[in-house]
Amino acid sequence: MHKRMTITLDEAVYERLYREIGRGRISQFIEQLLEHYWQEQQLIEGYRAMAADQERERVAQAWSNELIQDAWDEAR
Repeated sequence: MHKRMTITLDEAVYERLYREIGRGRISQFIEQLLEHYWQEQQLIEGYRAMAADQERERVAQAWSNELIQDAWDEAR
């Protein structure tokens, strides 16, 4: 279901949007921009939560150090 909304834009922004996106496609374009923005925000929140998990970070650091050491040993 769609809802109608009225927004106010600077005239130059509106004209460029109309010219580049086209009549009848502006709503879909804005909706896609918002969905992308929200997905990006969820990803950022997820990374922050992972970084705040000290045990996970400790295990990841140990794994990374071992991987680097293995690569170093193979190079010799």
